[in-house]
Amino acid sequence: MDMDIVDHGKHARSWLFDAALPLWLENGLDHRHGGWFDKLDQTGAALPGVKRTRVQARQVFVYAEAAKLGWTGDWRRAIAGGLEFLTTRLRRDDGFFRVSVDAAGAPATDSVDLYDQAFVLFALASAYDVLGRPAALRAEAEALLALLSARLAHPVAGFEEAAPRVLPLRSNPHMHMLEAMLAWIDAGVSGPFEAVARAIVSLATDRLIDPCTGAIGEYYDGDWAFAADGGQIREPGHQFEWAYLLHACGSRLGMDHGRAIGRLVDFANRHGVIDGRTIFSVDADGTVIDPRARLWATTERLRTMTMIAGTMMAGASHICDRAQALQGVRESAEVLSRFMAVPVAGLWSDWLDPAGRLVIEPAPASSLYHIVTGLVPLIELCSDPAALMENPA
Repeated sequence: MDMDIVDHGKHARSWLFDAALPLWLENGLDHRHGGWFDKLDQTGAALPGVKRTRVQARQVFVYAEAAKLGWTGDWRRAIAGGLEFLTTRLRRDDGFFRVSVDAAGAPATDSVDLYDQAFVLFALASAYDVLGRPAALRAEAEALLALLSARLAHPVAGFEEAAPRVLPLRSNPHMHMLEAMLAWIDAGVSGPFEAVARAIVSLATDRLIDPCTGAIGEYYDGDWAFAADGGQIREPGHQFEWAYLLHACGSRLGMDHGRAIGRLVDFANRHGVIDGRTIFSVDADGTVIDPRARLWATTERLRTMTMIAGTMMAGASHICDRAQALQGVRESAEVLSRFMAVPVAGLWSDWLDPAGRLVIEPAPASSLYHIVTGLVPLIELCSDPAALMENPA
């Protein structure tokens, strides 16, 4: 049995259940004005400031996942705090959700970001799945998706950033749209969500992924070609994230993209990992642009390598060999522990410098979503004693 990984799994569950979830529920919710604070300082105190749609939505997901894992804290209050603030403060009159409001809930940045709409759809699916599947949440999501399709549909595939058009177009919001669509499918609702998921997968495999390297870019022109400015940037964390989601499409949608998944993972592991750290960005050829490591990219490698390891243990993966997959799990879990090496358990800092040293700064609430997506597969893998045997059947 791989005791290193088992120990990481035990620590992950304890850190999440006993430290992070209680701390953020107590200090991260604004008990005066409502909604979730964007940051806590390294003592655990809230830092008042703007409240972003994506943070409210992500915290709904976090506590919905906590409920599924069996956490006995007041996850219902946590979910309600995010959903109520989204619908009363962040939803615009036209049905879209604005980027942010100020500390008291008045509009701060009133524009519409596709990325934020994706996370609202994701939050609604997460809440729907654990709150008894109320029809009102499904109707809310279907109305928002219909609005996106009516107002922001790209003439060829996917979605525009805004109306009127804003360039460059980005792959990242589409990745999270796919994540949201899969969450609705997992919650038992196909409806319009499955069609959008299929369309985004086709966009990714046909246009977004570079056929020469197998890596996905960040910025595109209006016709989904790599943008002149920024089109060469490749973020290793996003290669892992897309790989995980494309793998998830296999069971949900019956779509097999094993070769694409393998190339994404291979590019990221070969060019985007230094001494176990998932670095921030490289260019199209894999040359390092930004050697710093950010927490979310580490959790995406952890999640994806855990997925690969678990798939191999079922005897069905050809992405890399089992030893490589397990080594990726170990490395990512160890690096993640560096981000959490702060005085107050349940907090973190978001960056390692190029030498791998922690940059101390306030803990952004937005990162708890990424931490949970990384830790949940690890916890689940370690819950099966047979899964980590040296010679699994």
